[in-house]
Amino acid sequence: MEGSSPARLYATLVGGALVIVGIIGFFYSSAFNTQEADVDNAFGILAVNGWRNVVHIVTGALGLLAAGYAARTYALGLGAVYLVVAAWGFIVGDGGFILGFIPVNTEDNVLHVLLGLLGVGAGAATPATARPATPAASAP
Repeated sequence: MEGSSPARLYATLVGGALVIVGIIGFFYSSAFNTQEADVDNAFGILAVNGWRNVVHIVTGALGLLAAGYAARTYALGLGAVYLVVAAWGFIVGDGGFILGFIPVNTEDNVLHVLLGLLGVGAGAATPATARPATPAASAP
């Protein structure tokens, strides 16, 4: 994939942000237990534990890797996953756990909806195949 696209921008920015948030999350909670007492709120609002930090780092690294060749797939895929995670988070409720080990709260769920919509939008706004370069007008 040559040039810039909404999906490439999403993969780069969201991927980088997720890696950074995952690393910072370990300063708040590095516990890999699944008890509510081992969950801390990063930046005072986002529920984190060791498992969630690893998920952020892995999904962010995938975005940075995909930015060059599979950005559209990453944006659509991660966007869809975030929308499912947001719905699941709203179902389990504030202070609940997804899959029994990833903590979520209402603020997380709202952020997941936004990231999901941005990902799906960026993927949809990016053509599935690269457009051929337009030939330069030849001088007579």
